[in-house]
Amino acid sequence: MCVDQKQVCDGVAQCQDRSDEIDCQRSMAGCAHHCDDKTRCLPDSFLCDGEIDCLDGTDEANCDSDSTGNIDDKEYYKDYAADDSNGNNQETPTSKSAPAPLRCPLGTKPCQDKTGCVLYIHVCDGESDCKDGSDEEDCSLECDKGEFQCAHGKMCIDQKQVCDGVAQCQDRSDEIDCQRSMAGCAHHCDDKTRCLPDSFLCDGERDCLDGTDEANCDSDSTGNIDDTKPHKVVAVDAFNGNNQETPTSRSAPAPLRCPLGTKPCQDKASCVLYIHVCDGESDCKDGSDEEDCLLECDKGHFQCAHGRKCIDQRQVCDGVTQCQDRSDEMECKFMDGCAHHCDNKTRCLPDSFLCDGERDCLDGTDEASCADESCSSGELRCTSGQCVSVSMRCDGHPDCRDRSDEEGCAKPPKCTTKLRCPHSQECLLEEWVCDGDQDCKDGSDEKNCKVVELTCGEFQWACTSKVQCVPEAWRCDGTKDCVDGSDEAGCAPVETCPSHQFQCSSEWECLDTTLVCDQVKNCADGSDEGGECQTRCPEEAQCAQNCYSTPQGVRCGCMSGYQLKEDYVSCADIDECAGGVPGVCSHLCVNTPGSFKCHCNPGYLLESDGHRCKITGEPHLLASVQSELFLLGLRSNSLDVLVSSAKKAILSVDYDWKDQRVFWVSLDSESIKWSSLDQKTKGTLVKGVKSDCIAVDWIGRHLYWIDGIGGGRIVAIGLNSVITDSLDHTVILDEDFEQPRSLALLPQKGLLFWSEIGNEAKIERAGMDGSERRVVVRQNLHWPGGLALDALGERIYWTDEKLRCIGSATLDGGDVKLLQMMETTNPFSVAVFNDMVYWSDTKRRIIQGADKITGKNREVLLKRPGQPFVLKVVHPLLQMSTKNPCEELHCSHLCVLAPGFKAVCKCPSGLLLMQDGLSCSKLVNSAFLLVLSPTTVTQIYLQTMQGASDLKSWPEHLALPLPNVNEAAMLDYSLQDQTLYLANTGQSSVSVFKLKETNLVSRGQFLQLKGDTVTALALDWITLSVYWSSSMQPRLQVTSSSGEHTAVLIQDVGRLESIALHPLSGRLCFTNMAKLGEGTQTQVECAHMDGATHALVWKDAVQPRSLTFSNMGDEIYWADIGVGVISSVRIDGSGYKEFKTGDGLTAFALSNGLFIWVTKSETTKVWYRDDQMTKKLWFEVNTDVVSLTAFSKSSQTGSNFCSAGNGDCSQFCLAVPGGRTCRCGHEHRPVNATHCAPDPYCPPGTRPCLDKSTCLPLEKFCDGHPSCPDTSDENCVNLKGTSEDSKAPTQPANPSVPVSADPGSTTTSLDDSVLVRRLDAQQCSETHCNGNGECVERNGGTSCVCTPGYNGDSCSDELSTATQMPLICGAVGLCAGIVVISVLAAVLQKRKAANTRQASPEVKQTRMTDLEKHEETSSHVSAKTNLTEVPYAAIL
Repeated sequence: MCVDQKQVCDGVAQCQDRSDEIDCQRSMAGCAHHCDDKTRCLPDSFLCDGEIDCLDGTDEANCDSDSTGNIDDKEYYKDYAADDSNGNNQETPTSKSAPAPLRCPLGTKPCQDKTGCVLYIHVCDGESDCKDGSDEEDCSLECDKGEFQCAHGKMCIDQKQVCDGVAQCQDRSDEIDCQRSMAGCAHHCDDKTRCLPDSFLCDGERDCLDGTDEANCDSDSTGNIDDTKPHKVVAVDAFNGNNQETPTSRSAPAPLRCPLGTKPCQDKASCVLYIHVCDGESDCKDGSDEEDCLLECDKGHFQCAHGRKCIDQRQVCDGVTQCQDRSDEMECKFMDGCAHHCDNKTRCLPDSFLCDGERDCLDGTDEASCADESCSSGELRCTSGQCVSVSMRCDGHPDCRDRSDEEGCAKPPKCTTKLRCPHSQECLLEEWVCDGDQDCKDGSDEKNCKVVELTCGEFQWACTSKVQCVPEAWRCDGTKDCVDGSDEAGCAPVETCPSHQFQCSSEWECLDTTLVCDQVKNCADGSDEGGECQTRCPEEAQCAQNCYSTPQGVRCGCMSGYQLKEDYVSCADIDECAGGVPGVCSHLCVNTPGSFKCHCNPGYLLESDGHRCKITGEPHLLASVQSELFLLGLRSNSLDVLVSSAKKAILSVDYDWKDQRVFWVSLDSESIKWSSLDQKTKGTLVKGVKSDCIAVDWIGRHLYWIDGIGGGRIVAIGLNSVITDSLDHTVILDEDFEQPRSLALLPQKGLLFWSEIGNEAKIERAGMDGSERRVVVRQNLHWPGGLALDALGERIYWTDEKLRCIGSATLDGGDVKLLQMMETTNPFSVAVFNDMVYWSDTKRRIIQGADKITGKNREVLLKRPGQPFVLKVVHPLLQMSTKNPCEELHCSHLCVLAPGFKAVCKCPSGLLLMQDGLSCSKLVNSAFLLVLSPTTVTQIYLQTMQGASDLKSWPEHLALPLPNVNEAAMLDYSLQDQTLYLANTGQSSVSVFKLKETNLVSRGQFLQLKGDTVTALALDWITLSVYWSSSMQPRLQVTSSSGEHTAVLIQDVGRLESIALHPLSGRLCFTNMAKLGEGTQTQVECAHMDGATHALVWKDAVQPRSLTFSNMGDEIYWADIGVGVISSVRIDGSGYKEFKTGDGLTAFALSNGLFIWVTKSETTKVWYRDDQMTKKLWFEVNTDVVSLTAFSKSSQTGSNFCSAGNGDCSQFCLAVPGGRTCRCGHEHRPVNATHCAPDPYCPPGTRPCLDKSTCLPLEKFCDGHPSCPDTSDENCVNLKGTSEDSKAPTQPANPSVPVSADPGSTTTSLDDSVLVRRLDAQQCSETHCNGNGECVERNGGTSCVCTPGYNGDSCSDELSTATQMPLICGAVGLCAGIVVISVLAAVLQKRKAANTRQASPEVKQTRMTDLEKHEETSSHVSAKTNLTEVPYAAIL
């Protein structure tokens, strides 16, 4: 009988003589005889027992025989003696000359006369095996209830053992007729409770209780049995050596009775085993066993290779040999073509497994005769058979495992490193000396190393020696990993023995239950004998599977693969596949009753150990080492170099197996390049990108990358051979990124993963379309670097450069494991393949591999002087061809994969996805939102709101990362110039950014404050002047577009939190947290854009934010976050309304009457109010939203009196209802109605602070240290394109030009710096000023500004010529003086600028000025206007 090798020593006896379970325990009999090329070892009891157990027959050679020449084939089963005094059960035949005390071996009992031993299975088997026949005495004539009586003899077995797959009866009658695949039902008997096959009829044995199977049988008279072919032709008295009966006498022939499992030959002279019928050999003398055989098998049957025997197709490759030649069990364990048979033809390997450096056959023939394997023309063959690139010959770095590429060199190699081996001359790095790996052939790099005590990591175990650290998981794992063995010291005892074994008192030894109470001490401490061993199991034992005696009494046990339940009677199957126990199965595990089976994924073969899987074809490791790309064979250890045009480090690599391309990015190029694997072609895929991480989607046919080194967004582009501009890409994710470090794709599931190393280290995942974003791992992370995905194990792996470890987790972030070894000092990149994990160490400049679960079996793959960076395993099975879901979705632009292996259409930047989900189109409605978060501005077109609600992620949008900004506070935007003005709390500044394509490009700092913070900001989109206020300068002030001039519009207000402008109507409003006595009151106030007509509009607000005007400018809206409402009121203070939004209100925007607002709780939610005036949730994200602003073409369309030529104003043109006001900045005074001149308020060499009470030296301004009480000396500008020279005020080319842009204006009132033009100015000038002047408003009244030559209140007095001349000359003299002063000021400015440039190499800063100087202009509108004195109507 043949059994599968895996069934040997598995705790269940498959062989009748239990030989497959003998010699399995350490305490059992020793090895007595080796045979079959030492692949088997038999105990002494198997020798000369009449049965050939060795294939070479040596166990039955040199045996004594009787006078007839026949071997007594039951001698050793029936008659034993023992002279073993060592307790090892070493049996030898009893010597008559020197009798010894009888000691029966395992599994036997002594005969009553003490002359021999007999196997328990031969007791009561119907044959006398003891000489005194005592083995057949006291046998039950009938079996008890619940028992089965064997067909031959009187042996009784438990009914549960019938048809259990293990033969208990000597004649195997308990296992017959159990399989559905056996012969059909030929005979019903016993009231149709049994059905026998044809072979059981008339076989001489009564199988039916009613005896009908032996009725009406014919028999011949010969009774001769052919015994010339043992095992094939079976005599009646010799069946399998067990049914020893008295031979039939020739003189008295008896009817032929064939034993079980045989059939009579046609001549009735002998019987033949059924398995020998139609086997191609004549076993009957008359050849009848080979007659009537089918030439071809029926459908669904298999024909054995030798002979014409047919078996059921289901019996092929079932682990049980049906054909005599075993052809039904051959070639069962291979996939792509059988190239090599081995292990007695029980395995067949594909060609790729031969000579690959790994022993796959137990007999090793797959690695024999491999010396003739040749390398390619560009490779060097190492002495060991390894192939490496010819360029690596004598380069100072051993690339052959046997170092043969560095032997026989004509001269020592040139080393780029500082060190060299003293004798063998290899190049060395300092990091390689005393690193535990021998790099010098003479081993000198590992000699005389200092022993240094180590400080072990957080996830390591410190060996007692203090010079070695091992991973925590290695502690008490049964293997001594510390050199001093301390990792296994003090460990708790091993777990209790399994239910099919007996626990010795020593706690480390387990025995088979058959060895307990067998009168032989098998436990080292003898605890398996004595005590209550005499107590036997009761006949009605309740044990489900096994009952056995122990020194502690009777116990229930279970078979191997089962465990005893809590009732200590029942048995439950052990699920060996549960929990993913390492080493059970490397791929797939299928639990079976009492056992398990390992299976492999497609493309892999099960190894000979039955546990591990091996891939067909050699995998390679693609590695970047500085600017080079290496391809390392993971089996053959071949080493090749790919062509790379990179000159600096290659930081990211991936490949596309379908097109045979390798893609990479390097630090020296703003592009993504590629090279073919055959090194024949190369090119560029994308230009104009900065990236340090790429990933290939081989199913969807896209390339993903992280845009911008250190952060930004994840984008995708199609894989093609055409050079693509970066504008053609599609943004996948662009929100809430700080510093993404690595990117990995799992197209089979439509998932992408990336790591973050910003303020919070974490690993995130999302769909490859950007949906379903979530954090996967955030614990036990310090600096997660390279990512790799194990598709088979469904785990993600990462490197942590700060923890110095390799981590892994499930795809959902569970079961986090950290592997912190001494060999992971600075891991950069990681790759996973099958059972191995590989990593690069940039500090030690080494690439290593180890078991991915335990970290053991470490090996060095590559050591080069350059730093190794990214790793990728290359094999076609890792990018198996799969149907692309995008093929069925006809997207107009880009189709990407999504979770659940679905397809989704995406649009490039500037286009929106239509409602059909397929087409991209240009914008129909240009209205959009700018959503501000601390580091990003997100543009969302309101058109995407159509049909979208309750989204769990951002709608279609464009995210614009803010360079070098971490605490953005507020913004405004110019549609015409595409310029963004941003208040940055973190830098106390207002920065300017230009929108270029899909990125924000910094244009410098519009305003830089030191020790101050901007609290409110608004942009006049016509003049590009910026209105603002700050915490240290609580006033409303305006700064010109160039940043050169600043003027205060309203003095001494409280804290301004929000400003809204409406340039078309010339109005502004702001929120003012004013002090009232000891408390404060927040109110909404409005004025003209020049600060005039300042009035209170609403005083009952709590915390108003996000002030915004209606389209017409006649109504003001705000979000009152204190009470959760959106409020509005008319400019005159009437018509107050409010809309309740609920708790958590933080920001609000208004677009053509559409309310949009933000609430914050656990997530950030963006809402809108529909046409039915009900609120609806648009989308929710995890981003912190700081502000919300709406823009559209209509919101910045139109003009006012400042639109053309800045309203002829030299500095500020400030719109007012129906006109404009020209205003001079700080340190300037008006010279006429439109122009300004410097005002020397302070002594030479000094400047005034904005408080107008302090003058400081020029060098105190913009020196980085606030000196003015209000810190205004540090109001500085640093815009690109400005310089120190620009600080000189802009003056008219000719100072004698008319002081008004309008004909007829006069200069008689130069002290008035606020001149307001009225819409009905022409009519007023004709009537009130007699056509000789212009009507203006002054302090609430109307007066005339006369043209040159006229004077008087109504410009009715004409000046004489003599009077005009001094005036003109005076004016010319004044202008000339101003020019001289301006020239001197410019010279002083240039000298100071030169000194500043010499003193500091930093970027130039232009000082910003503020405020008018003169306080005596009492005719101006007062900045301290009493709000109660100004009627609401004055604002209109």
